[in-house]
Amino acid sequence: MTALNPDTLHPLPDQASMAYLKPLVADHPKVEAGDFSYIHSFDDPNTFPEQVKYAFDFIDDKLIIGKFCSIAHGATFILNGGNHFADRLSSYPFPIFGCWGEQDPGAWPNKGPITIGHDVWIGFDATIMPGVTIGNGAIIAAKSVIASDVEPYTIVGGNPARQIKERLSRQDAARMQGLSWWNWSVERIQAASDALMNADLDALEAIANSR
Repeated sequence: MTALNPDTLHPLPDQASMAYLKPLVADHPKVEAGDFSYIHSFDDPNTFPEQVKYAFDFIDDKLIIGKFCSIAHGATFILNGGNHFADRLSSYPFPIFGCWGEQDPGAWPNKGPITIGHDVWIGFDATIMPGVTIGNGAIIAAKSVIASDVEPYTIVGGNPARQIKERLSRQDAARMQGLSWWNWSVERIQAASDALMNADLDALEAIANSR
């Protein structure tokens, strides 16, 4: 099946609205995506790079997306090129115009990369701000604005986003982190898919421990 090849652009050939991100952003200097993460778009998933804003080459930052992530239509990722100086008397970006006679103000404000863990679901029209890390297994509610880090296996929503609840108990979340199933072989993940969908953590651990 084409869907088992993470380098396939359209995992479902009759569903042009979906695309795997890894081949889609392979040549993008500011975006990395892991195996089987996908974008769904009501318009054209090939325009995903347009959802990564302020990706300017004069700033050292990136959007890093893990494996098996689900990204809904309209999700937007704001990189550091959209920042302004907030510690000056004016936030106006005089230096970029090169005509006001100002001295070099130093490095542009940079909060670091956006890092999305594995098995993260980012809902419709959510906005992820620069420097944010979203932990493995997290869910981002539709239209949320994520301005601070998100803990693994939690559900967050709102503007600014706040934790709504934990997806799993902390003990089970730790077990899932330890299993790191997203790094298994495709064959083992196939064998584990029922356990994943049936929330059978004991069965998942049994598969992990099988030879």
